[in-house]
Amino acid sequence: MTQTASALSVDARAAIAEALNQAVAETAVTTMLAQNFHWNVTGMAFGPLHDLFQKIYEDHFVAQDDLAERIKAIDAHAEGTLAGMLARSKVKEHDGHATDKEMIKVMQEAQETVATTLAGAGALAAGHGDTLTEDLCIARGQEHEKFAWFLRSHLA
Repeated sequence: MTQTASALSVDARAAIAEALNQAVAETAVTTMLAQNFHWNVTGMAFGPLHDLFQKIYEDHFVAQDDLAERIKAIDAHAEGTLAGMLARSKVKEHDGHATDKEMIKVMQEAQETVATTLAGAGALAAGHGDTLTEDLCIARGQEHEKFAWFLRSHLA
C-alpha cells in the first residue's frame, strides 16, 4: 500500500532516514571528490575532464539537498556535518594527487557506490510503501549510473 510520509510508521521513517543519510553522505563526499579532481586534473584530457567533473559536482550539490529535504519530509534528522558524512560514507576522500585515468577510475567507483546505495534505499522505501522516496532514489541512482558510464567511456 502506498503511503505518504505522515502515514509511515516510526520504525519505517527511521530505517528510510538511515538509508537516505547514507546516500547523502556518499553524495557529499563524491561532490567534494569531483570538485577536487576538477581543480587538480591535468594532461591531454584536461578540458573534457575539467568540464565533466564540474557537471558532476554541480549535479551532486543539488542532489544532496533533495535527499536531505526528503529526510526532513519524513520527519527525521538529516546529517549535516562533514565529520559525520565522512565517517558514514563508503566513498573515501582523495588528496587529488593522481593521473587523469586514476581520477576517472576513482570517480567511476564512487558513482557506482552511490548508485548501489540509492538502489538499496529505494528498495527499502518501496518495502514500506514509500513510493515518493523510492522514486527519488531511482531518479538519483540513474544519474549516478549515467555518470559512471560517462567515466568508463573515458577509460575504454
